[in-house]
Amino acid sequence: MQQLDGEQLGRPAEARIFTISNQKGGVGKTSTAVNLAAAFASKGMNVLVIDNDPQGNASTALGIDHGIDVPSIYDVLVDDKPLADIVQPCPDLENLWCAPSNIDLAGAEIELVSMVARETRLKNALSDYMAAREMAGEPRLDYVFIDCPPSLGLLTINAFVAAREVLIPIQCEYYALEGLSQLLKNITMIQKHLNANLHISTILLTMYDGRTNLSAQVAEEVREHFPEQVLDAAVPRSVRISEAPSYQQTVISYDPQSSGAIAYLKAAVEIAHQGD
Repeated sequence: MQQLDGEQLGRPAEARIFTISNQKGGVGKTSTAVNLAAAFASKGMNVLVIDNDPQGNASTALGIDHGIDVPSIYDVLVDDKPLADIVQPCPDLENLWCAPSNIDLAGAEIELVSMVARETRLKNALSDYMAAREMAGEPRLDYVFIDCPPSLGLLTINAFVAAREVLIPIQCEYYALEGLSQLLKNITMIQKHLNANLHISTILLTMYDGRTNLSAQVAEEVREHFPEQVLDAAVPRSVRISEAPSYQQTVISYDPQSSGAIAYLKAAVEIAHQGD
């Protein structure tokens, strides 16, 4: 842990924009989005989390107000509201911001269908926001994490078009790779038609239990399929990771010495060194 505390991260040459996606539910997408964001922010990086899931769990975990009357990502996607008007600072960590979601977003899938350039609305809003930050003399964003719903609808497509990198959390349990082929097909389609720069840069093993053969077998299988993308750091099954959101915190703030917090910090350090 001390070694991690002392580890200095260099800023990336330009903002790295990740979509965190897996259409399978319960694999740790939101936990990964908020805890990686918090890990990077704790290292002095400027980080934005875009909560693109109608459940709004990422907003909750970051302590961000996201009631029905709070301007949210819904207003950005459907009503062209500038992202700058909805972004809120995270109360626990400096240089961490969140674009909140609320239940209104559940209707956005339907409303977006008839809109012009419906797939690029998030991308354009994010580009405008980054330009506005620069104009205002605010620090450049280093990392952007977009949390997606467990589906492959228009909200997820918007996230894929806005991002350059896909981070896939895979849980170390039965059926871990089931459904992944569909996700890979969709990413290929996005690359072909909407975003040629998109690529799977990172796979993070979650809910890893070192005491079981199953976890070891799944980890080995995933590493075989994706030798370049799988991080060495694996996130263990952790009560602390599950508890933290009920206190409106990430595990990085809630219990920085816990195995979950250390795993996400290790993952952040690895991601920062990708391509070194």
